[in-house]
Amino acid sequence: MPRFAANLSMLFTERPFLDRFAAAAAAGFEAVEVQLPYDFSAADIRARLRDTGLKLVLHNLPAGDWAAGERGIACHPDRVGEFRDGVSRAVDYAATLGCDQLNCLAGIAPAGVSHATLRGTMVENLGFAADRLAASGIRLLVEAVNTRDVPGFFVSTTRQALALAEEVGSANLFLQYDAYHMQVMEGDLAPTLERHLSRIAHVQVADTPGRNEPGTGEINYAFLFAHLDRIGYGGWVGCEYKPRAGTEAGLSWLAPWRNR
Repeated sequence: MPRFAANLSMLFTERPFLDRFAAAAAAGFEAVEVQLPYDFSAADIRARLRDTGLKLVLHNLPAGDWAAGERGIACHPDRVGEFRDGVSRAVDYAATLGCDQLNCLAGIAPAGVSHATLRGTMVENLGFAADRLAASGIRLLVEAVNTRDVPGFFVSTTRQALALAEEVGSANLFLQYDAYHMQVMEGDLAPTLERHLSRIAHVQVADTPGRNEPGTGEINYAFLFAHLDRIGYGGWVGCEYKPRAGTEAGLSWLAPWRNR
């Protein structure tokens, strides 16, 4: 049966961030993920994890100015130093929080820079991060994001993410496969997951259209979750969606999978 982790950047947002850990535990989750934990001290987050017994299974590398619309800086040639500093900061957080995988967001391609330069920067940054994380026993992930929600995002398909990983050539670089983003961009979810299972370290889910709970849109999640079991996926499934009517009210989709 899939193991589900609550994304606390999108679920239980009716509460202050640090109170969401207790809410996730009360709702029956055993693990959580966070997009960007850096507005809070690692010590405070660690205390919430300890008090609730939750495991933090994923957070992102620093991603630039999120409030201003930035969604990562890994492809930005003029921000390599900032990226590397962010890797060190992320490793410090992950070590304190017991998190063994970090996700890298490529970012929106800056105007006026050639694709070759952007790709070269991304490859260099991924190689640096993969080595730095490996030394700390942490996996590096890279994620493809749809260009409808984030126009200009530099890595938007599974094929692109895999090609980057192949060029980097690190045994410590894996894919974060977000079913919502990939349904928008390419579909064919089940065969893609099976074909590239050895390279996929983390899966995230939301339905489309709307990016709401599984079962509210066009993706057959009953089939997809059973498929993950059939193919032997052993990672976590991150619930990174926008609840339509409050988090607790929308958790009925999860009940059949908890009772197996």
